[in-house]
This record gives sequence, structure tokens and C-alpha cells, in this order.
Amino acid sequence: MQRFQLQKIKTDLLKKMVIIVGPRQVGKTWLSIEVMKSFSNSMYLNFDNSHHRKIIEDQSWLDDVELLVFDEIHKMKDWKQYIKGVYDTRLSHQKILVTGSARLDTFNQSGDSLAGRFYRHRLFPFTVPELEEINYPYSLEKLSNLGGFPEPFLGGEEDASRWRLQYVNGLIREDVLDFEKIHDLKKMKYLLEMLRERVGSTLSYSSLARDLELHPATVKKYIMILESLFVIFLISPYSKSISRSILKESKFYFYDVGLIKEDKGAKYENLVALHLLQYVQFSRDYKGKDISLNFIRTKEKKEIDFALVENGSLTQFIECKYKDNGVSKTLSYFSEKYGVKGIQLVMNLKNEFSSKFCEVRKASLYLKNLV
Repeated sequence: MQRFQLQKIKTDLLKKMVIIVGPRQVGKTWLSIEVMKSFSNSMYLNFDNSHHRKIIEDQSWLDDVELLVFDEIHKMKDWKQYIKGVYDTRLSHQKILVTGSARLDTFNQSGDSLAGRFYRHRLFPFTVPELEEINYPYSLEKLSNLGGFPEPFLGGEEDASRWRLQYVNGLIREDVLDFEKIHDLKKMKYLLEMLRERVGSTLSYSSLARDLELHPATVKKYIMILESLFVIFLISPYSKSISRSILKESKFYFYDVGLIKEDKGAKYENLVALHLLQYVQFSRDYKGKDISLNFIRTKEKKEIDFALVENGSLTQFIECKYKDNGVSKTLSYFSEKYGVKGIQLVMNLKNEFSSKFCEVRKASLYLKNLV
């Protein structure tokens, strides 16, 4: 099953180094191997493999290698300086592809900057636009229930449950410890379980700290780790033209929608958030747009789920409804007051329609065209 970024990555490799980042088990290694098939002589090197690690440390690959693939290289001390050195001294025909399951800009290892030397590609779980492009059958219900990670999505519900249990255990016991030494892994696991029940709500570090009996600074550190490992992502409130907005607390969502506990409405909202995040990040990475994803909340507790902001200006309000066909009064209020297009996305909707200030849309059709 081909990922739709494959050709973009192969094209970028002709110009610079390519770095693929994304969550654990989202398909980075598989995609790298697919890229390797386009080169007559490639070498895959995983830093977790002791034999591969020796080759990496000694730089003992042959000169005729056309593509070097470094997987999990961020676990190497001073990896940025190492990769910079390899890239700057490579032979003219050699291309370099780097993958990792952590955000490369959050690591604290010393080393020279890689600025100007690479193109970043962020690999997401399967989403509607990608499944449409590769012509693979899907439904929003399936994406909401199983999530878009390849193994659970392509398998069944039983396989998804088994995979997710192993995924969480591996995440806590391996990736978190690789990222930073944490003495109390139980508290990290408890935090993750709490977040699975509160998705879409704002992050109150003091409240979580009380529940976990930890210092708020420790909870904030744990949240940063989960964000850096592509477990959760944060959406901050927009405030520039909404004078009474609350400026502090961000909302959070999961990359794996299947991690959310039971609540169909929360799963659906998270699925929309993930699609909007992908749209925003791809618009930045591939089109160079100055665009961001935010939400609106005032001191009077009026809230809009999502807001798209381009060049500093609000361009669209988006409200998620699982079944409700009636136009949200809050959405209408903000759309009228600020002259911004309002879109109400409904999971189960028979007919789309427009009101004076808003459009009520089928979520499947809106997300399909979110490219």
C-alpha cells in the first residue's frame, strides 16, 4: 500500500537530505524501504542494530552506495553533528534519508545546525485525503474506531486491540526512556491514561499534578515528552483579534485516534483535529504558507473547536458535531461578529445546507477535499 508522499520524498532527495519524522509505527521504515527501491544501490542502517551501529560509527559503507538511510539516528550522541559531517563530505552521487520517531528540533544533543541542508517530511497516520488519493476503501467510522496507523487500520478490531496494548507498553518502556530518563514510569503511564479520557479539553498542569501527586513542572515536562514523541499534539488559543480570549491553556489531541476511550464524539473531534493539523503542516512544508491551527475560547466560555489562521488573519471557524444538524449559535455568533466563514462539520448528516453566516457540511466530504 503506497503512501502518497513517496514521490515527493524521491524528488526532494535529488536536492537535499530528507528527514522523515512521525509517530512510532506510523510507517516510516516501510516508506524508507520503498524509497530505496528507486536506487540501484542503497543501504539501510538502524542505530538500534549493533552491526548497523558499527557501520554508522566507522562510516564503513562503500563508495558506490547511492542512498544512505539512517533510522533512529537521533539516539546517537551528537547525532546532528554526525549527520552534518556525513552530508557535507558525501560523494556527489550519494543521497541521505534520515528517519526518527521523535521531533528532531526538541533534542538537546550538541552539534552544528542542519539548517539549509534538509527537507522535512512529516508522516501521519492514514487520513481521508491520502486514502482517496491512493484509492483505498475506508469510512470515517473505521478511521474513528481503529485509528489511521497502518497495522490496526489494515487489520481488524481484535488485531487493533492487541497492537494498541503493545504500542502503549513499547512507547512508555522504550521511546520515553530513550528520550529522557524518567524514574517513575508508572506516573507517566497514569498521565497517558488520564489524557485518553480527557481528549479535546484544555491542559491544566496544576489539575493533572494534583491528580498524579506530582509537581506541575514535572507534569509539563511529561507532556512535552509525549508531544515530542508524536503521541499528542497541542492546539493553542487564538487571541489577536478576539480581545477577551483566554491566552494560557492549550487543547490536546492524539495522533492515534484509537487511543481515545469509548467516546464517539471525542474520537470524531480528534479525527477532525488530526486532519486539520496535517493540512496546516503540509501547507507549510510543501507550499510555504504561513498558516496555523488554533481554537477560540472567551472568558465567557464561548468556544469554537478550531480556527484556521493564515498570514495572521482568521480565515475559517470550524465546529464539530457528531449528530446535531442545527447550526451552532456560538459558531453563528463568531462568524457574524468577525466576518469569518463558519463551517459546521457533522459526522452523520443527510443533506448539506447553508445559513446566513455558516455552512453545515458532511465531515466526509469536507475532509476529502482538505488538501
